[in-house]
Amino acid sequence: MAEKILEAVESLRAEEASIQNLFGGLGTKLGTFKASPQQLMEAQGLIAGAQKTRRGMRLMEEALTTSDFPLLFADILDRTLLGYYRETTPTWQMYCHRSTVPDFRNVKRFAVDGAESTLPPLKERGEYREAPLQDKKDEYAVTKFGRRIDLSWETLIDDDLDAFTRTPERLARAARRSEMKFATELFVGKKGPHEKLYKTSFKNVVTGNPALSIEALQQAMLVMAEMKDFDGEPINIDAITLVVPPALKVTAKNILNAQQIWVNNEGGTEKQRLIAENWMKNEVTLAVESYIPIVATEEHGSTSWFLFASPGEGRPAIEMGFLRGYEDPSLYERAPTSRRIGGGGDALESFDDDSYAWRIRHVLGGTRLVETGGFKATVASNGSGA
Repeated sequence: MAEKILEAVESLRAEEASIQNLFGGLGTKLGTFKASPQQLMEAQGLIAGAQKTRRGMRLMEEALTTSDFPLLFADILDRTLLGYYRETTPTWQMYCHRSTVPDFRNVKRFAVDGAESTLPPLKERGEYREAPLQDKKDEYAVTKFGRRIDLSWETLIDDDLDAFTRTPERLARAARRSEMKFATELFVGKKGPHEKLYKTSFKNVVTGNPALSIEALQQAMLVMAEMKDFDGEPINIDAITLVVPPALKVTAKNILNAQQIWVNNEGGTEKQRLIAENWMKNEVTLAVESYIPIVATEEHGSTSWFLFASPGEGRPAIEMGFLRGYEDPSLYERAPTSRRIGGGGDALESFDDDSYAWRIRHVLGGTRLVETGGFKATVASNGSGA
């Protein structure tokens, strides 16, 4: 068990796998305890020296109860969780705007439209005409999510499954999955593309809902290119993300990684076939979202596909928000409520029932930016061909 903890700590690529970088400061969420890098490295060395034998673990447990090592050990668990959490960048950030919010109250996202059309000509001493402005808003609030893990003293003694050492990994994975599913639910409904974001009146549904192909992708890009702003001016979009479920991953990769595309040219007197370099691979980025079929439970979960303009350009279609100061998940350990006064064993567990407990808290929220015109930054097809 101890070796697995050490292995996880030392393999955190998000912290550059450096002991000094990993332990060079304070724990992030575990109370006000301040551990120096030397103390943390000492604790890590103790874990490294422990063996998988009962005697080796007993030596480590006894050492952990004789000083500040319980808090140091919690600090190591906290950093391990953050390492697992930060190790992989979630795909939703490729097409969803990320922001921070100050508290749990509703936050508003305003947009002002108007006065951006081409300027009209003026005659000599002609009067300047006033352009109308229109303000719109979307709003949402963040919500607290969390989970607790309780383990008995007997479970830790018989910890052949490494239930304790994998606690940070499990909770970090749960936090990432919560983000992924929440983001997916912003643009996917039970029947495919979410009905509040994709409507015929928004003109962001690909005509005929074609299955994903080169021709369908070209059609979707044309739909997006024809979007107009409040003043009827074209919206320039340079970077696009193609979002697909796992079932369309191979199809999407084949399209974007093809070296050439063959196009039928019907403009002349005879039908011709043009061979062109695949320009799509330089303009379209692929994101595979595993939760699309999980959210679209009724139909089109494996056939729906989506195009999003880069969230860094213009107005994004959807937004995810995180509570300021708590952008990362917070790991907590229940403080020991017992103190050993004699005999063997440790004193890290609950006085009442010999249990150990950890919990994770993650605060996030989000919305579809429909009122402010974000629906113009995305198009979709349920892939049904109807």
